[in-house]
Amino acid sequence: MPPRPPYPADVSDDEWLFVLPYVTLRATHQAVRKHDLREVFNALRYLARGGISWRALPHDFPPWHAVFEQAQRWFDARVFEAMVHDLRLILRFRQGRSPHPSAIILDSRTVKSTDSSEGAAYDGAKRIKGRKTHIAVDTLGLLLAAHITPANAQDRDQVAALVAAAQEVSGDSITAAFVDQGYTGEHPASAAQAHGVTLQVVKHPEGTKGFILLPRRWVVERSFAWTNKFRRLARDYERLPATVKGLTFLAAVITYLARLPIVLC
Repeated sequence: MPPRPPYPADVSDDEWLFVLPYVTLRATHQAVRKHDLREVFNALRYLARGGISWRALPHDFPPWHAVFEQAQRWFDARVFEAMVHDLRLILRFRQGRSPHPSAIILDSRTVKSTDSSEGAAYDGAKRIKGRKTHIAVDTLGLLLAAHITPANAQDRDQVAALVAAAQEVSGDSITAAFVDQGYTGEHPASAAQAHGVTLQVVKHPEGTKGFILLPRRWVVERSFAWTNKFRRLARDYERLPATVKGLTFLAAVITYLARLPIVLC
Protein backbone atom coordinates (compact mmCIF):
# COMPACT_ATOMS: atom_id res chain seq x y z
CA MET A 1 0.00 0.00 0.00
CA PRO A 2 1.46 3.41 -0.93
CA PRO A 3 2.08 5.85 1.91
CA ARG A 4 -0.79 8.17 2.69
CA PRO A 5 -0.54 11.88 1.83
CA PRO A 6 0.89 13.79 4.81
CA TYR A 7 -1.22 15.90 7.16
CA PRO A 8 0.05 19.27 8.44
CA ALA A 9 0.15 17.87 11.97
CA ASP A 10 2.45 14.94 11.09
CA VAL A 11 5.74 14.64 12.95
CA SER A 12 8.82 15.30 10.80
CA ASP A 13 11.62 12.74 10.38
CA ASP A 14 13.98 14.77 12.57
CA GLU A 15 11.35 15.26 15.26
CA TRP A 16 10.56 11.54 15.22
CA LEU A 17 14.20 10.70 15.95
CA PHE A 18 13.85 12.72 19.15
CA VAL A 19 10.41 11.36 20.08
CA LEU A 20 10.90 7.64 19.41
CA PRO A 21 12.93 6.67 22.52
CA TYR A 22 10.28 8.23 24.78
CA VAL A 23 7.16 6.72 23.19
CA THR A 24 8.35 3.15 22.67
CA LEU A 25 7.16 1.84 26.07
CA ARG A 26 7.57 -1.79 25.07
CA ALA A 27 9.30 -4.59 26.93
CA THR A 28 11.42 -6.99 24.86
CA HIS A 29 9.16 -9.98 25.62
CA GLN A 30 6.00 -8.32 24.25
CA ALA A 31 4.46 -9.22 20.89
CA VAL A 32 5.11 -7.24 17.73
CA ARG A 33 3.01 -4.09 17.52
CA LYS A 34 -0.16 -4.28 15.47
CA HIS A 35 -0.11 -0.59 14.51
CA ASP A 36 2.77 1.62 13.42
CA LEU A 37 3.82 3.69 16.43
CA ARG A 38 4.62 6.77 14.36
CA GLU A 39 1.14 6.70 12.84
CA VAL A 40 -0.41 6.42 16.31
CA PHE A 41 1.60 9.45 17.41
CA ASN A 42 0.61 11.32 14.23
CA ALA A 43 -3.04 10.55 14.93
CA LEU A 44 -2.75 11.96 18.44
CA ARG A 45 -1.10 15.12 17.08
CA TYR A 46 -3.88 15.40 14.49
CA LEU A 47 -6.52 15.18 17.21
CA ALA A 48 -4.82 17.75 19.43
CA ARG A 49 -4.34 20.22 16.57
CA GLY A 50 -7.68 19.77 14.84
CA GLY A 51 -9.94 19.42 17.87
CA ILE A 52 -11.91 16.48 16.49
CA SER A 53 -13.33 13.65 18.58
CA TRP A 54 -11.46 10.39 19.04
CA ARG A 55 -14.00 8.51 16.94
CA ALA A 56 -13.68 11.03 14.09
CA LEU A 57 -10.01 10.28 13.37
CA PRO A 58 -9.49 9.72 9.61
CA HIS A 59 -9.55 6.10 8.48
CA ASP A 60 -6.00 6.21 7.15
CA PHE A 61 -4.79 6.39 10.76
CA PRO A 62 -4.87 3.37 13.09
CA PRO A 63 -8.31 2.70 14.67
CA TRP A 64 -9.38 5.42 17.10
CA HIS A 65 -9.59 3.04 20.07
CA ALA A 66 -5.99 1.92 19.48
CA VAL A 67 -4.88 5.57 19.42
CA PHE A 68 -6.88 6.35 22.57
CA GLU A 69 -5.53 3.37 24.50
CA GLN A 70 -1.93 4.08 23.52
CA ALA A 71 -2.38 7.76 24.41
CA GLN A 72 -3.61 6.80 27.87
CA ARG A 73 -0.55 4.59 28.36
CA TRP A 74 1.68 7.52 27.39
CA PHE A 75 -0.20 9.85 29.74
CA ASP A 76 0.02 7.38 32.63
CA ALA A 77 3.77 6.95 32.08
CA ARG A 78 4.25 10.75 31.96
CA VAL A 79 5.99 10.37 28.60
CA PHE A 80 5.20 13.87 27.39
CA GLU A 81 6.23 15.37 30.71
CA ALA A 82 9.64 13.73 30.30
CA MET A 83 9.90 15.11 26.75
CA VAL A 84 8.96 18.61 27.90
CA HIS A 85 11.61 18.44 30.62
CA ASP A 86 14.40 17.54 28.17
CA LEU A 87 13.21 19.99 25.51
CA ARG A 88 13.15 22.73 28.13
CA LEU A 89 16.80 21.99 29.00
CA ILE A 90 17.78 22.21 25.33
CA LEU A 91 15.87 25.45 24.72
CA ARG A 92 17.30 27.05 27.85
CA PHE A 93 20.81 26.04 26.76
CA ARG A 94 20.24 27.63 23.34
CA GLN A 95 19.21 30.85 25.09
CA GLY A 96 22.37 30.81 27.23
CA ARG A 97 20.43 30.06 30.40
CA SER A 98 21.28 27.70 33.23
CA PRO A 99 19.67 24.24 32.89
CA HIS A 100 17.12 24.85 35.62
CA PRO A 101 15.24 28.09 36.35
CA SER A 102 15.46 30.07 39.56
CA ALA A 103 12.11 31.82 38.96
CA ILE A 104 8.71 30.68 37.69
CA ILE A 105 5.35 32.25 36.88
CA LEU A 106 2.05 30.72 38.00
CA ASP A 107 -1.37 31.27 36.46
CA SER A 108 -4.56 29.51 35.41
CA ARG A 109 -7.12 29.61 32.64
CA THR A 110 -10.70 28.39 32.63
CA VAL A 111 -11.85 26.30 29.67
CA LYS A 112 -15.56 25.96 28.96
CA SER A 113 -16.96 22.48 29.47
CA THR A 114 -19.09 20.33 27.16
CA ASP A 115 -21.53 17.51 27.84
CA SER A 116 -18.54 15.13 27.69
CA SER A 117 -16.82 16.79 30.65
CA GLU A 118 -16.95 15.25 34.11
CA GLY A 119 -16.35 17.23 37.29
CA ALA A 120 -16.89 20.64 35.69
CA ALA A 121 -17.87 23.55 37.92
CA TYR A 122 -18.79 27.23 37.63
CA ASP A 123 -16.09 29.91 37.70
CA GLY A 124 -17.85 32.96 39.14
CA ALA A 125 -15.05 35.34 38.15
CA LYS A 126 -14.98 34.27 34.49
CA ARG A 127 -18.69 33.30 34.39
CA ILE A 128 -17.80 30.02 32.73
CA LYS A 129 -18.65 26.45 33.63
CA GLY A 130 -15.71 24.18 33.01
CA ARG A 131 -12.27 23.22 34.26
CA LYS A 132 -9.19 25.21 35.19
CA THR A 133 -5.72 24.44 33.93
CA HIS A 134 -3.11 25.73 36.38
CA ILE A 135 0.46 25.92 35.08
CA ALA A 136 3.95 26.88 36.18
CA VAL A 137 6.37 28.14 33.50
CA ASP A 138 9.90 29.46 33.59
CA THR A 139 10.81 32.99 32.51
CA LEU A 140 11.00 31.81 28.87
CA GLY A 141 7.42 30.54 29.08
CA LEU A 142 8.46 26.86 29.05
CA LEU A 143 6.19 24.50 30.95
CA LEU A 144 7.31 22.92 34.22
CA ALA A 145 4.06 21.76 35.83
CA ALA A 146 0.33 21.56 35.14
CA HIS A 147 -2.58 20.87 37.47
CA ILE A 148 -6.23 20.38 36.44
CA THR A 149 -9.15 21.30 38.74
CA PRO A 150 -12.84 22.16 38.51
CA ALA A 151 -13.32 25.80 37.52
CA ASN A 152 -14.49 26.85 41.00
CA ALA A 153 -11.15 25.92 42.58
CA GLN A 154 -9.27 28.92 43.97
CA ASP A 155 -5.93 29.70 42.33
CA ARG A 156 -4.30 30.31 45.69
CA ASP A 157 -5.16 26.77 46.81
CA GLN A 158 -3.11 25.24 43.95
CA VAL A 159 0.18 26.93 44.84
CA ALA A 160 1.52 24.05 46.92
CA ALA A 161 0.88 21.44 44.20
CA LEU A 162 2.32 23.58 41.41
CA VAL A 163 5.43 24.68 43.29
CA ALA A 164 6.13 21.16 44.55
CA ALA A 165 5.87 19.75 41.01
CA ALA A 166 8.06 22.53 39.60
CA GLN A 167 10.70 21.98 42.27
CA GLU A 168 10.67 18.24 41.55
CA VAL A 169 11.52 18.66 37.86
CA SER A 170 13.98 21.52 38.43
CA GLY A 171 16.01 19.93 41.21
CA ASP A 172 14.81 22.44 43.83
CA SER A 173 16.45 25.31 41.94
CA ILE A 174 13.45 27.68 42.16
CA THR A 175 13.55 30.51 44.68
CA ALA A 176 10.83 32.89 43.39
CA ALA A 177 7.38 32.64 41.82
CA PHE A 178 5.56 35.58 40.18
CA VAL A 179 1.76 35.60 40.39
CA ASP A 180 -1.21 37.91 39.90
CA GLN A 181 -3.46 39.32 42.60
CA GLY A 182 -5.56 36.16 42.68
CA TYR A 183 -2.78 34.57 44.71
CA THR A 184 -2.67 37.26 47.39
CA GLY A 185 -2.80 36.12 51.00
CA GLU A 186 -0.88 34.43 53.75
CA HIS A 187 -1.92 30.89 52.81
CA PRO A 188 -0.44 30.80 49.27
CA ALA A 189 2.68 32.63 50.45
CA SER A 190 3.30 30.09 53.22
CA ALA A 191 2.49 27.19 50.87
CA ALA A 192 5.19 28.39 48.46
CA GLN A 193 7.65 29.14 51.27
CA ALA A 194 7.28 25.56 52.53
CA HIS A 195 9.00 24.52 49.29
CA GLY A 196 11.67 27.22 49.48
CA VAL A 197 9.93 29.64 47.10
CA THR A 198 9.06 33.29 47.70
CA LEU A 199 5.74 34.32 46.18
CA GLN A 200 5.84 37.75 44.52
CA VAL A 201 2.53 39.33 43.55
CA VAL A 202 2.70 41.51 40.42
CA LYS A 203 -0.07 44.09 40.78
CA HIS A 204 -1.82 46.27 38.22
CA PRO A 205 -0.71 49.91 38.40
CA GLU A 206 -3.21 51.98 40.36
CA GLY A 207 -5.81 53.83 38.32
CA THR A 208 -5.51 51.60 35.24
CA LYS A 209 -8.28 49.59 33.62
CA GLY A 210 -8.43 46.82 31.04
CA PHE A 211 -5.55 44.73 29.77
CA ILE A 212 -2.09 45.79 30.93
CA LEU A 213 1.14 44.07 29.88
CA LEU A 214 2.65 43.35 33.28
CA PRO A 215 6.33 42.61 33.92
CA ARG A 216 7.02 38.86 34.25
CA ARG A 217 3.30 38.04 34.08
CA TRP A 218 3.02 38.39 30.29
CA VAL A 219 5.21 35.32 29.83
CA VAL A 220 2.61 32.89 31.15
CA GLU A 221 -0.11 34.57 29.07
CA ARG A 222 1.99 33.86 25.98
CA SER A 223 2.29 30.23 27.07
CA PHE A 224 -1.50 29.99 27.21
CA ALA A 225 -1.63 31.57 23.76
CA TRP A 226 0.62 28.78 22.46
CA THR A 227 -1.80 26.24 23.95
CA ASN A 228 -4.77 27.97 22.30
CA LYS A 229 -3.43 26.89 18.91
CA PHE A 230 -4.51 23.34 19.82
CA ARG A 231 -8.24 23.17 19.23
CA ARG A 232 -8.74 20.08 21.37
CA LEU A 233 -7.69 22.21 24.36
CA ALA A 234 -9.80 25.24 23.42
CA ARG A 235 -12.86 23.49 24.91
CA ASP A 236 -13.06 20.78 27.54
CA TYR A 237 -14.16 17.61 25.75
CA GLU A 238 -12.41 15.13 28.03
CA ARG A 239 -13.98 12.97 30.72
CA LEU A 240 -10.79 12.67 32.77
CA PRO A 241 -8.58 15.49 34.10
CA ALA A 242 -5.54 13.26 33.43
CA THR A 243 -6.32 13.38 29.70
CA VAL A 244 -6.46 17.19 29.78
CA LYS A 245 -3.11 17.27 31.56
CA GLY A 246 -1.58 14.81 29.09
CA LEU A 247 -2.79 16.80 26.10
CA THR A 248 -1.44 19.98 27.70
CA PHE A 249 2.04 18.47 27.84
CA LEU A 250 1.63 17.06 24.32
CA ALA A 251 0.84 20.57 23.06
CA ALA A 252 4.02 21.81 24.73
CA VAL A 253 6.04 19.00 23.11
CA ILE A 254 4.74 19.88 19.64
CA THR A 255 5.38 23.59 20.21
CA TYR A 256 8.93 23.10 21.49
CA LEU A 257 9.89 20.56 18.82
CA ALA A 258 8.98 23.10 16.16
CA ARG A 259 11.52 25.48 17.69
CA LEU A 260 14.40 23.02 17.39
CA PRO A 261 15.04 22.48 13.64
CA ILE A 262 18.76 23.20 13.93
CA VAL A 263 19.29 20.99 16.94
CA LEU A 264 17.37 18.02 15.50
CA CYS A 265 18.87 18.08 12.00
